[in-house]
Amino acid sequence: QVQLVESGGGSVQSGGSLRLSCAASGYSNSSYCMGWFRQAPGEEREGVAVIGSDGFTVYADSVKGRFTISRDNAKNTLYLQMNSLKPEDTAMYFCAAGRIRRYYSGGFHCIGVTYDYNYWGQGTQVTVYS
Repeated sequence: QVQLVESGGGSVQSGGSLRLSCAASGYSNSSYCMGWFRQAPGEEREGVAVIGSDGFTVYADSVKGRFTISRDNAKNTLYLQMNSLKPEDTAMYFCAAGRIRRYYSGGFHCIGVTYDYNYWGQGTQVTVYS
């Protein structure tokens, strides 16, 4: 049974940092697309950052230069380092895994299309206060 368990959320002042982790079990995630998504109250779930098995990364424009996604396949763990956090980053953050790749930037890559991901964690809350 595939399980994704997020951790590392919390409350932080604007400008601060948090590191999210996602522990995967029940499958070998090395060939999967892995990603972080977020959903604020009343908003649709959106892609934040995704990473393929080849290390190719895609970020939402709103987090470029501030967030870094990484994966440790040996540990079956996904990370999201979030720096320079802003109040608008406040949301529930979800880890997800999937296998669909789309044509993007000259090749087939993992990108942040929500319905391409079929395994989801329960989420971890990130609150940024000013």
